[in-house]
Amino acid sequence: MLLQGFEMPEDDKNRTDFSNPPANFPPDPSLVRPEARELRGFRVYEGWFTPEEQAGLVTDLREMLRKAPLFSPVTPSGAQMSVRMSSAGNFGWMSDARGYRYAPHHPQGSAWPPIPPVLTALWGALVPQARPPETCLINYYGPEAKMGMHQDRDEGDLSQPVVSVSLGDEALFRIGNLERGGKTESLWLRSGDVVVMEGAARLRYHGVDRIAAGTSLLLKQPGRINLTMRVVTPSRVD
Repeated sequence: MLLQGFEMPEDDKNRTDFSNPPANFPPDPSLVRPEARELRGFRVYEGWFTPEEQAGLVTDLREMLRKAPLFSPVTPSGAQMSVRMSSAGNFGWMSDARGYRYAPHHPQGSAWPPIPPVLTALWGALVPQARPPETCLINYYGPEAKMGMHQDRDEGDLSQPVVSVSLGDEALFRIGNLERGGKTESLWLRSGDVVVMEGAARLRYHGVDRIAAGTSLLLKQPGRINLTMRVVTPSRVD
């Protein structure tokens, strides 16, 4: 089942200023991209993607989710997560009674769709020294969804970065420490923002406290999309 927020009901078309540009909307090489600001080692690029590029990404996502529909993960303890998700690339992230892991197929058995070129180009621009991304997690946050403080450590090579893209409504993003607990800092992530986690910040605890519904007109219904590209497999030792 496709997510309603990616569809365009006839009576809802006036909610957006975008005219549904083609998939893989090409980045404009003449654009001056924002410089990063740093928060606890996280590099935050505010407004990296233009409104037109964001709309192009949503067009890409509609096609990707036709091939790999969103599903609701369940934690190993049996609790259903409030975030719905899918993936693209060679692997997708899964969670169920068997634990947290990456899998080569969607729960329905199909292969994951490829990562859009506009996202692999972003990876190459911001982390050129890294291995190519092997997955792109697609997380959809409805107005009431959140994500508790956690580390991204299910990957086989934790020396590789994580690159995250925000689309849709603003999210209150919290950054913690290398150990659970202690003082944290928060910032609002807006549509088009990009965050890079690497080096000492790669294993910092982080989470999403809440979604500010209605702060963006990118999607046809309130909600936020988070795309996170990662390297999954261990590095080869020759």
